Amino acid sequence: MTDQTLSLAPPGPCSFEPQDRAAMPAWAGVFGTILTAMIVSAAIYQARDFDLAQISGLVPTSPVFWSLFVISYLLGPAADWLIFRRLWGVGADALGALIRKLLYNELLLNYLGEVYFYGWARRNLRFATAPFGAVKDVALLSAVAGNVATLFFLCLTFPFLRLLPIHDHATALGWSLAFAVGTSLAVMLLRRSLFSLSREELKSVLSVHLIRILTATFLSAVLWHLVLPDVALGWWLILSTARLLVFRLPFVPNKEVAFAGLAVLVLGGDVEISALMALMAVLVLSAHVLVGTGFVVADLLSKGSRNDLAAR
Repeated sequence: MTDQTLSLAPPGPCSFEPQDRAAMPAWAGVFGTILTAMIVSAAIYQARDFDLAQISGLVPTSPVFWSLFVISYLLGPAADWLIFRRLWGVGADALGALIRKLLYNELLLNYLGEVYFYGWARRNLRFATAPFGAVKDVALLSAVAGNVATLFFLCLTFPFLRLLPIHDHATALGWSLAFAVGTSLAVMLLRRSLFSLSREELKSVLSVHLIRILTATFLSAVLWHLVLPDVALGWWLILSTARLLVFRLPFVPNKEVAFAGLAVLVLGGDVEISALMALMAVLVLSAHVLVGTGFVVADLLSKGSRNDLAAR
């Protein structure tokens, strides 16, 4: 490289910005508000089958329970925020976008949240030169971490499986295991063509996902124990594993409701535990409604403020 070429090079590291980013059209913001309103409606609709009178007696009053519930609810967005904080240097405003990502994935369709967050990143992150690759890698590693954790808990739970009538569900369990192992192997075999992040970044992202899943599973068991302290540990291990299996199923909206339904189907006669699983699903749905409504109100207030400023 000649001295003249060197003199043209900018000092220090370069920060590249995408040049194809236009201002967000007005309809995009309206569509986002409508989508969030759909989430609230979906959560209310999915709660229609629960016997609220039956499970209302289990609603705890302990501040410890509610504190842990809030932590458990926000754990996923917080873990994602830590990941993208390292990758992109995002600020506190990204946490709201990541909570919306959770709502979209939970109540509408898997990976719709990733599509939303990718769009948010394109509009708001000045130094994200290729947000799609990072969003894709983080989503893939989340799936791999979930599969690894599920297999780990299946090994732990194996001695307790005699408590369940699994002979009626052996085929479904086998296909779930095959799906978990197969997808993880495929990702690992194709990792060089699938991933765009560096090796160190991939290790960091995978570590955060594993810690998140293990912490969320532990918190779920603690919450269940606080409501029904007399239930044996073996049941919580079984239900934690079943919950992980349900969460590995693709294209299933609101997995908490699906898990509650599975628990009622499998446990049958154990009314207390079945009611507890239904209670937790209702609490998560209620949290989705509350958070989603808050986003809708915030969007409407923000649009009203912008209209007032434009009128002036």
